[in-house]
Amino acid sequence: MNNEKRVLGLSRLGQYIKDFLAKESIDFNENEAEFEQILKKSEIENPWFTIENQKDALKQWSELLTVENINSWLQEYSESKTSKRVGLILAGNIPLVGFHDVISVILSNHIPLIKLSSKDRLMIPYLLKKWNKFSDLEINFEYVERLENFDAVIATGSNNTARYLEYYFNNHLNIIRKNRTSVSVLKGDETPEELALLAKDIFQYFGLGCRNVTRIFIPEDFVIDRLFESFIAFQDIINHHKYANNYDYNRAIYLLNGDKFWDNNFVMLKEDNGLFSPLSVINFSRYTSLDEVKTFLSENEENIQCVVAKDELGIDSIYFGEAQNPQLNTYADNVDTMKFLEVI
Repeated sequence: MNNEKRVLGLSRLGQYIKDFLAKESIDFNENEAEFEQILKKSEIENPWFTIENQKDALKQWSELLTVENINSWLQEYSESKTSKRVGLILAGNIPLVGFHDVISVILSNHIPLIKLSSKDRLMIPYLLKKWNKFSDLEINFEYVERLENFDAVIATGSNNTARYLEYYFNNHLNIIRKNRTSVSVLKGDETPEELALLAKDIFQYFGLGCRNVTRIFIPEDFVIDRLFESFIAFQDIINHHKYANNYDYNRAIYLLNGDKFWDNNFVMLKEDNGLFSPLSVINFSRYTSLDEVKTFLSENEENIQCVVAKDELGIDSIYFGEAQNPQLNTYADNVDTMKFLEVI
């Protein structure tokens, strides 16, 4: 019964977000004004979290959080009969990136001990407060600065941080996530519309997410200008001062080093086999056979979050424009969080 109330409350939260985003008037009521202030304060504290990017993340959650979607997700799992304390060390690279872990723990009938990222410390508490209100019962969770008295931990960090976390939490049940990125494989006959959707996978959230594409595989005869043409819709990104600083810095480094790169004044393309590219730079490589691409993807699987490509290429992939639209049963690093929470 409690989980039914949690699910209903979470779906009401989804509708609340949807209603807020749909409201065009600036004549907000008290609740909506508070929501708007959270958006503004988040952007002030972390300039990468523009109001537009926050609303993009909220829109995705508003579409996911329906009774049907949540119940369809949960039917695969059993609710724990004994509540355990699960430490959560949340990331803050894009808005609400840690929210999935929070709701997973709560809907598994456990208690999350939430260590918020300093980069994303306002929105998740606001949404949890609303979820509590909409559920007609007390949802148990705690905010912590240091994890103590916990039964398991789920943590996200850089590769260096992950090594420390793996050592520190070695004697506890854990999921420790490291750096990942995403790639795209082009067949060569993609339409302008498909390439425009690929541009969204690259530039949304400034390219800061692990699901953002940072490396593109293209056929040998692919014309680079086609990519630049598809990027035009995102040209205003250079007006963001933190992004512009990265662009200017990386461009200067390439020029000083005499590196070859392609530039359209707001993003650079560099022929490079690296999976990870600096912010404002997209790596690309040309291939002669799809088999060599598939081999690379297989060998680097632990560093790749998702692959964006056409289904017909025979690669486990998602379609253009869908990189930042994971479903409730899409798990970071392909580790099933809910299965983990079932057995702790």
